[in-house]
Amino acid sequence: MRYLVAGGITWRAMPADFPAWDRVYAFFRRWRDKGLTAEFHDRLRDRVRQAAGRDLEPTAGVIDAQSVKAAASVPAVTRGFDGGKKVNGRKRHIVVDTLGLLLAVMVTAASVTDRDAGQTLLARLRERHWRVTRVWADGGYTGRLVDFARDAWRIALTVVRRSDDTSGFTVLPKRWLVERTFAWLMHSRRLARDYETRTDTSEAVIKWAMKLPLDRGHLETGILRFQRK
Repeated sequence: MRYLVAGGITWRAMPADFPAWDRVYAFFRRWRDKGLTAEFHDRLRDRVRQAAGRDLEPTAGVIDAQSVKAAASVPAVTRGFDGGKKVNGRKRHIVVDTLGLLLAVMVTAASVTDRDAGQTLLARLRERHWRVTRVWADGGYTGRLVDFARDAWRIALTVVRRSDDTSGFTVLPKRWLVERTFAWLMHSRRLARDYETRTDTSEAVIKWAMKLPLDRGHLETGILRFQRK
């Protein structure tokens, strides 16, 4: 799976010295459906947090979304057009901790707004990480979602806005953390666009892609050191 995600190959292009592609896919599908991919990812993330001197359960996160083009294999019912980014495809919604490690992910059609997806994504976050009480976001998450997050889950959704008099690229507090995570994910060629027929398959592929920087022993920033045993 790491080879397929990193190289961006098709299932049938699995090298001959690997197990047969349909056997590998059978394991991938079974782990996806039984939640084992998520459990594997979460255990590895917890070890990295522990090695960095952090509590296993985070208390804060950052939310954002990324629109990507969809391949022809993506059915029309799960794809859409993002008018802001001018992208016809799907949208990846993620929440990361303050180290940039993945906490929750959801894949939708690109036409789904950040606010609408954010409500479901924050519910997933609360279900798995009950100690999170603050989440930073961009202007796409303003409105009723801020009140709903506070009232339903006691999460302070804080919008980090870009200054009106700022031109060009600017590193915004907290928001750069999730942007860096998207950059890590895009190192996996399988994520250059969305090739998956099902959205839950896309979410599983994202978790596999996130294992690559985790398992290298550092997260390209030099702040984490993870000794594999």
